[in-house]
Amino acid sequence: MSIILRRLRPDIAIAAFRNGKAPATFDYTVRPSANLRIRSFSTPVPVTNGDDRPLAGIKVVDLTRVLAGPLATMMLSDLGADVIKIEAPKHGDDTRSWLPPSAKFPENGKYPRPDLPPESAYFLQANRNKRSLTLNLKSEKGREVIQKLIKDADVLVENYVPGKLEQFGLSYEQVQNINPRLIYCSITGYGSTGPYAKFPGYDVVIEAEAGLMHITGEKGGQPVKVGVAVTDILTGHYAQSGVLAALIKRGKTGKGSRVEVSLFESQIASLANIGSNYLISGKEAERWGTSHPSIVPYQVFKTKNSFIMISAGNDNQFSILCSPLILNKPKWINDEKFNKNSVRVKNRLELCKLIENVLKEKNTEEWCEKFEGKGFPFAPINNIAQTFEHPQSIARKVIEEIEHPRAGKIKLAAAATTYDGEKPKLYRPPPYLGQHTSEILRELGYTDNEVEEMRDGGVI
Repeated sequence: MSIILRRLRPDIAIAAFRNGKAPATFDYTVRPSANLRIRSFSTPVPVTNGDDRPLAGIKVVDLTRVLAGPLATMMLSDLGADVIKIEAPKHGDDTRSWLPPSAKFPENGKYPRPDLPPESAYFLQANRNKRSLTLNLKSEKGREVIQKLIKDADVLVENYVPGKLEQFGLSYEQVQNINPRLIYCSITGYGSTGPYAKFPGYDVVIEAEAGLMHITGEKGGQPVKVGVAVTDILTGHYAQSGVLAALIKRGKTGKGSRVEVSLFESQIASLANIGSNYLISGKEAERWGTSHPSIVPYQVFKTKNSFIMISAGNDNQFSILCSPLILNKPKWINDEKFNKNSVRVKNRLELCKLIENVLKEKNTEEWCEKFEGKGFPFAPINNIAQTFEHPQSIARKVIEEIEHPRAGKIKLAAAATTYDGEKPKLYRPPPYLGQHTSEILRELGYTDNEVEEMRDGGVI
């Protein structure tokens, strides 16, 4: 059996199988399989230009806030998933209040929800392509709404302290009774078991507790945090990959899965070779600043006017560095103290001081010209403005611009992954608080009167 389908989202088109017939506007062939997801809608989900993406037709209920969870769901939305961000009615995601900086209001003074504060830069960077539904989960009606959403959803992502969602009837076990095909992803600070399970997770705390801060900072100096919330970011990526793998598994088995990631375990897994060095040799790690414990020269050096990063990953690259083309110190190439990496490591301080003395003779810009095209790894230490103005950034289109209903045109960092030679483009600006509440409730079958009653009752 086959059915002819036309220009509708896959999830809406598949609903035709439930009724045994296809809408008249269908025009391409879909054949049902044993694992085909049957879905129906009281009101069709609005068509967007994300409908040709890999996850088009996948509905995600997003019960996360701050960064790790919102980043994971944003990456799913980049791939075309319909991400419905559930927010508390009055204040929403915590990061909405993390300002300044914030986007400016349009100069003409016309924008929706003037009662809300400006859109914070923090919130805008992790919530593109989503829809916002404000919902009071403590109310009976609010729990009814979320259960309706979950019944027809593919994925739920949450980052509550373990056990908290059980109060709202939204634990994994409770939700399984509503939708056994659901992928349920929990993001926690320390995991759902163990003595720290109930502890809240904060990026900077986990950086300290799970080893990263111990290895970050100058040699002999105090430990420091990374310049961005890297543990949250790593955890968001682990969560996204876990959800994608679970969706593939469901395609084979027809069953949902429970996916769990924690900041603590994500950070430990990301210690990479430093963690492995300890596990294999038992040797404790230390802080090296920008230097490498096993490669010399491999660090930031001062120049006449700023800094430059150079990294001689092998003896051949060290020879290029010492050649007349760059530092013009050919005698170092055959010096017994410097002629191979193992002795350069032993004589690190002497060699690095000699190199820096030479580099201080010229500006960073002059050194970059000398390094260019010589087959040697180097880079200036760019600030953020220089990063976005970098010719490679411009060539790779790392910035996207989109019209926001409250802030006018805003610039956001583009997705980092390309598919078939193209990056997923923005198709929705980050939502303002509750922007899509009425729209989503109508899709669930609620009438305008019922929506207003919920608004009057503080449910939304």
